[in-house]
Amino acid sequence: MTIRTPIKLHNTIDPVHVLGATGRIGQAVCRQLLASGVEVVPLVRDPDRWNALGIPAKPRLANLMDDYALRIALADASRLLCCVSPHHLSTILASTNPDVLLVIMGDARRYLREPDIAGLTAMEGERMLLGSGRPGVILHPSMIYGLSSGDPVRHWAGLLRMLPLLPLPNSGDTFIQPIAMDDVVRCALAALDRNWPVADVVAIAGPEPVTVEDFLMEIASCAGVRMPYTMPMPRGLIRFLSPFSAAIPSLRLAAQDDLYNLDEDRIVDISRMISELGVAPMSLREGIAPLFRANSGSGAPRRW
Repeated sequence: MTIRTPIKLHNTIDPVHVLGATGRIGQAVCRQLLASGVEVVPLVRDPDRWNALGIPAKPRLANLMDDYALRIALADASRLLCCVSPHHLSTILASTNPDVLLVIMGDARRYLREPDIAGLTAMEGERMLLGSGRPGVILHPSMIYGLSSGDPVRHWAGLLRMLPLLPLPNSGDTFIQPIAMDDVVRCALAALDRNWPVADVVAIAGPEPVTVEDFLMEIASCAGVRMPYTMPMPRGLIRFLSPFSAAIPSLRLAAQDDLYNLDEDRIVDISRMISELGVAPMSLREGIAPLFRANSGSGAPRRW
């Protein structure tokens, strides 16, 4: 992955410890830190998995279930990026020195009116960081695309190629605000390079909300795929019909997909992402287009 507009790091002397370095965000940030001339200390459970990534940094064993071993692994840390679940934040706080700069990856689902498990976990992590009196920030990203594996954009491009009919829950008018992995990395680098005198919280997301239908249309257009026929359908009906939909794969796949299980708009305020981190997110087309070689084709839906 190549950062579109590189974040210029002022502190290239202090190494960055990365907890969860083999995860998708962790490994992407490690690559960019090394490319910026910053030493990286990857903290991992499985050194073989890290070595298979081919990233030139020596891994250090870190087990979140072993408090003593974690304290040893973090004893020399001055900047720590946590790409593990905020569920572990109490252990991390207890295992680090009070002056360590902490950058925690949370989840924008904490802003939902009725947060799910991931949102509740992010809320608890936020509460612990703010109450700790420690320097740092928790970043709450919205849905991330452009991932090295399990990417929702590539996943949906494959579905759009094979589905003759696409049921859209509630006409596909639920709003989302997806963010490119490129911008997530830029935000993490900026947060690691900034002085946070007290703990803070910053939401990070794409530049503007788009509907689910517009998101899928943009994927189709960038992937060179003709958008399937679309048919508005109540979300409840999709879920009801999915067990009986062996002959209609679009219903079954839609009912099981996270993008179709949105009970409310997912919109966040990114003003502090821009003002505090200095990151202006790329547009949806700018983020999706590089994921595909084919950059032509009609994304216009055909409606029933």
